[in-house]
Amino acid sequence: MRPGAAVEAAGEVAAAGARPPLPGHGRPPTRDPVPRRRSGHRRGALRRLRPHALGFLWRHRGALLRLSAWSLLESAQTFLLGICLARSLDQGFLADRPTVGLVWLAVAAGSILLAGPALRGVFGQLSELVEPLRDGLVRRTVGQALRRAVADPARAARVERTGVSRLTQQTEIARDSFAGLVLTVRSFLFTAVGALAGMLTLAPELLLVVVPPMLLGLVLFLLTLAPMAAAQRRFLDADEAFTGRAGALRDGLRDLSACGTTGAAVDDARGLIDEAAASTRSLARWTAARTVALGVAGQLPVVLLLVATPWLRDQGVTTGALMGALAYLVQSLLPALQTMMTAVGAAGSRLVVVLDRFVSSEADGPDEGGPRTAEVGARGSRTPPDPGPGPAPAVWCGGVRVSHGVGTRPLVEGFDLTVEAGEHIAVVGPSGIGKSTLAHVLSGLHTPDEGGVRLAGEPVAGRSPQELARMRVLLPQQGYVFAGSLRENLAQLEPGADDDRIARAVAALRLEPLVDRLGGLDAAVDPGTLSAGERQALCLVRAHVSPAPLLILDESTCHLDPAAEAHAEEVLAHRPGTTLIVIAHRLSSALRADRILVLDGAGTAFGTHTSLLRDSPLYRDLAGHWRG
Repeated sequence: MRPGAAVEAAGEVAAAGARPPLPGHGRPPTRDPVPRRRSGHRRGALRRLRPHALGFLWRHRGALLRLSAWSLLESAQTFLLGICLARSLDQGFLADRPTVGLVWLAVAAGSILLAGPALRGVFGQLSELVEPLRDGLVRRTVGQALRRAVADPARAARVERTGVSRLTQQTEIARDSFAGLVLTVRSFLFTAVGALAGMLTLAPELLLVVVPPMLLGLVLFLLTLAPMAAAQRRFLDADEAFTGRAGALRDGLRDLSACGTTGAAVDDARGLIDEAAASTRSLARWTAARTVALGVAGQLPVVLLLVATPWLRDQGVTTGALMGALAYLVQSLLPALQTMMTAVGAAGSRLVVVLDRFVSSEADGPDEGGPRTAEVGARGSRTPPDPGPGPAPAVWCGGVRVSHGVGTRPLVEGFDLTVEAGEHIAVVGPSGIGKSTLAHVLSGLHTPDEGGVRLAGEPVAGRSPQELARMRVLLPQQGYVFAGSLRENLAQLEPGADDDRIARAVAALRLEPLVDRLGGLDAAVDPGTLSAGERQALCLVRAHVSPAPLLILDESTCHLDPAAEAHAEEVLAHRPGTTLIVIAHRLSSALRADRILVLDGAGTAFGTHTSLLRDSPLYRDLAGHWRG
């Protein structure tokens, strides 16, 4: 194993657990302009985690000491690399003693054998740190679940599902990120010890050239961490605010022109434009600063060593010592340094977010404009509340409980939801959390154990398939196309639809090339010749032709490319009189929605993209996973 291979392996482990949680940007909800986010969240999280981290490391100081002892072998290997190279030149080849030079190179090659026992011991001790962390997180989750269950027995089942979510997903993320950080930081520290000790042995003057730029680069990098995070938050906030305002102006452009207030609207948006430009410049400056820090720490030491070679030769530094120092830098020290800086910037952010969620003993409460958590009651202890007077919402759920059978853990319990007519809603959550089941409940295909569901004020219970087809359309992930004419397929949900109506739907979804390739509306369709994306596209036309006011897409665009998916969702959301619910599998789908429903096993959070980033830890995690 060549020197530095352990560093690269550690970097791979860090990357596996370092999916940055910060999501991207896109079209935000236009019904709820986004506010600026709190800039102190990251620092507050670090303050909350500091005492826990110090206590954990102190309790496991024995494992840390044993890990350090095994890592000293890595330091020894690094030390011998440069020393042997220098001695082989000075005492061997340059002194016309090739045999001596070959002996020193053989010693350097033999030192590589130290890497095997060192890595075995390191990974053995790593488990003594990582597994206790995971066990501690499990105990914390179980303890919180039990305390909440005792305080409110009616929420026991819901709390249990929260524990399952954290025990599976969050603990693995924390364990992987922590392991990657330990490996990369440890590798850099002990590689640095071996390399600096070797240069000190060869010629102390070498340290005067190499150490200052490395320390300067590290300091610059650390100084950019907090400002870089703040600049990223500012950039995303400004971008979302501007695009939200632009969307609102676009929708009201005709009214603005009629009232003669376009000038005032432009003046009102100019401040958002200036802020977006300023945030972009700020982010660019800090990105440049981080690049400079990486360059100073990773490249400047080599450049200065080459530039200072005449001076070092005047100080009596030998050719072998210079080559040994160069080997220390290029083969060991700088790769370890760059890997550590990358891991700290990526896995570190992920670990802070996840651990902060565990440390927070109580979930954040909802605030104005933020997520709303569904009320939960004991089984059979509540009746569905009436939706109230006024226009009936497009979708209303009250006290819904759904399980797979008697005695099984409920997927949804005490679930309340109101979706107004014309809204565009996205549903997100981990795999298997119950998103498709919820879609089936809303569409009347699955009868809930408790509670009620109404569409446009009408209960779905007891409805015939024909009646339900006039109330809603549910498109599953697998698009269903049958053998028949293309017209029959596209008009399946509205048999009386004329060709003009079908053609308008095809044109709106930009599927004329597909229809022409298939031979037109009268052509016979062979489902076996269609790709999964083509079947989904035809089903989208079928839904557009349907008279149903509620469209539910259960990952029914997953085989389309992102641009086609975005266009399809926009067209269906703006179809007259349509309410759209999308089971989202991409962050972009969530960003396009007016509001987002997050299923977390423990209930729901309901709000805008911006409010959920602030108040829903699971949504932050999902957004970060999609982004990565």
